[in-house]
Amino acid sequence: MSTVSKTSKPSDTRPTEFILPDLVSHCTFPIHVSRHRKQVTAETSKWFFRNGNLLGKKKQNYTGLQAGLLTSMVYPFAGYEQLRVCNDFMVYLFHLDNLSDDMDNRGTKGIADVVLNSLYQPYTYHSEARLYWKRFIKTGSAGAQQRFIETFDAFFQCVTQQAIDRRNGEIPDLESYIIMRRDTSGCRPCWALIEYGNNLDIPEDVMDHPLLRSMGDAANDLVTWSNDLFSYNVEQARGDTHNMVVVAVDFVGDLCKQSIDRFSEDRSRLPSWGEKIDKDVNAYADGLEDWIVGSLHWSFESDRYFGNSWPPSQGRPSRHSSPSQGHMSRVRTGSTSLSINLIKG
Repeated sequence: MSTVSKTSKPSDTRPTEFILPDLVSHCTFPIHVSRHRKQVTAETSKWFFRNGNLLGKKKQNYTGLQAGLLTSMVYPFAGYEQLRVCNDFMVYLFHLDNLSDDMDNRGTKGIADVVLNSLYQPYTYHSEARLYWKRFIKTGSAGAQQRFIETFDAFFQCVTQQAIDRRNGEIPDLESYIIMRRDTSGCRPCWALIEYGNNLDIPEDVMDHPLLRSMGDAANDLVTWSNDLFSYNVEQARGDTHNMVVVAVDFVGDLCKQSIDRFSEDRSRLPSWGEKIDKDVNAYADGLEDWIVGSLHWSFESDRYFGNSWPPSQGRPSRHSSPSQGHMSRVRTGSTSLSINLIKG
């Protein structure tokens, strides 16, 4: 786990607005939406709310989140049962993210113990996490299972460090931030779900190839840094310093675009491992592309970052239509550059 530098605490002098760069137009990957979206969304909602654990505004926030849309855009070719597992995990991950925002390091360690015990002992340790994990291990390859556990463990380690930084009011230096954020984003377990959702079985030495690892990091950086841009308004109002915009305000948008370009360049240079492995690697790379473009468009469909306050004159930059037949639908794109007024903390 990376070390967080002890740098200056956040300044009291804050800007009143910032310009949201146009990332959507820079990303030309095709968008797909699974035909199972509505059914999966409904079934996950029944599971998640079955004990009345979220009520009132919290339940409304979940509905506005549109996690089912995100899952359907980033795992569009998964079968129904696998997409349901992916969506259950995505909802659970968002839930963990919301919980960790309000927890100290002891609280995050407690959750980590419960979740990781569920992964290592799915048939004896009872928790919410084991409900999707038992279904994952039925068809997921041994490699995908191991990568899911290892990366989810790293997620909890870094979220705990983030809680310590938040308590101390510390802002990490850029290098430390980038390394840690790739784990706190929660993206790496989601990459293992690409393998699971598409029935891939990629050998460890192939997954460890520098270009394939770099592609995963590039996709992670885009999802993470764009999230920091889109969530900055909410997080700066509550004083959260683990946000790329706080660390490097002036060039976050350019870094996002560079990560898309880096991904495409790396993919064009992938070697061949033989017909069968190449087919799985290509499907995995497609899955990373789906995450890059799907997460960008979902960010403007969801209420998570902008709520209902999106300027009417701007319009939402993406619109999706439910597929009437076939496996996917297309999403229309538009510009996203606009000025955002900052919320006062």
